[in-house]
Amino acid sequence: MAGRAGPLSLFAFSLLSTDGRARRGRLETAHGGIPTPAFMPVGTAATVKAMTPEAVAETGARIILGNTYHLMLRPGAERIQRLGGLHAFMNWPGPILTDSGGFQVMSLSALRKITDEGVTFQSHIDGTRHTLTPERCMEIQHLLDADITMAFDECTPFPATGEEAAASMRRSMAWAERSRAAFKERPGYGLFGIVQGGVYDALRAESVDALKAIGFDGYAIGGLAVGEGPEEMQRVLAFTAPLLPENAPRYLMGVGKPADLVAAVGQGVDMFDCVLPTRSGRTGQGFTRRGSINIRNARHAGDARPLDDKCACPACSKYSRAYLHHLVRASEILGSMLLTWHNLTYYQDLMAAMGRAIEDGAFQQFAGNFAREQAAGDIEEI
Repeated sequence: MAGRAGPLSLFAFSLLSTDGRARRGRLETAHGGIPTPAFMPVGTAATVKAMTPEAVAETGARIILGNTYHLMLRPGAERIQRLGGLHAFMNWPGPILTDSGGFQVMSLSALRKITDEGVTFQSHIDGTRHTLTPERCMEIQHLLDADITMAFDECTPFPATGEEAAASMRRSMAWAERSRAAFKERPGYGLFGIVQGGVYDALRAESVDALKAIGFDGYAIGGLAVGEGPEEMQRVLAFTAPLLPENAPRYLMGVGKPADLVAAVGQGVDMFDCVLPTRSGRTGQGFTRRGSINIRNARHAGDARPLDDKCACPACSKYSRAYLHHLVRASEILGSMLLTWHNLTYYQDLMAAMGRAIEDGAFQQFAGNFAREQAAGDIEEI
């Protein structure tokens, strides 16, 4: 049932071109279209930190991510629904994907109890007790009006034995079936299943087979970038991605660094999210075509050049490295805003450049040039 969208549905994925495993496509939703490869800025609590929605759109982003766990606790899904849904609440007219909360459940191991029914946990905010089941997870994301709803899953931690990973994955597959049954179908809205299985190929294959048998509008690869290291992550990805349906979008959750994105697009992934560009922007790190830059370093204090002379964002087109260095060292809020704006622009430019390379049949050449520029590093001030 992969790619179930029919002619009467607004939710549809079109594969426009390929180059090797790399894919160029377009995903249509109730709140607009998304060219792929796509990077989704993370707006966990109904805001992309240090950015206005208008600024996020100016970076080139077409879809953002919200989080079920955080929004159910504060301000509450029912309140957001009464205020017109998440799009109106945060003034973002474009598509929104909501993460199911499975990762947060994993990270709150000291505050939760997992059973086959669901998860009971204590709020990290005020200690109140809550229960999250696949059915409640679907209800929350429906109240939020998410264009893309994620099936409720248990994000398998690393390290995990084969037995532990198998039990966790099979619980997630049972929850995926319940999520599918509880999801409210309507035009323009879709539900993604999440592949689990840790670093074990046989478990990943079993998970893919289970999800395809249930049938989803898209397929996410979860449980990576949780400590296994970049080489093992790419190995698991190279095994898993080709098993997924060709006519449905593929989403690698929580990844990552620019080099990770290029490698994953080369393996056939269409969608990404990660807190790295926004978190780094708030701590003085900028991503550029010649690698990452720590703007706090003293060598930038008198540098009149832009952060990246090929970037058109406000941080690069209107301000010098020296000014950005001053803002960050002085802990001025504007520094976080400008560096975040730049990082998100860089990530969106990277996605667009990969899409063009795929259309031109030149993705491998692009990936090689990208690696050489990154390895060359930033040019010191003359």
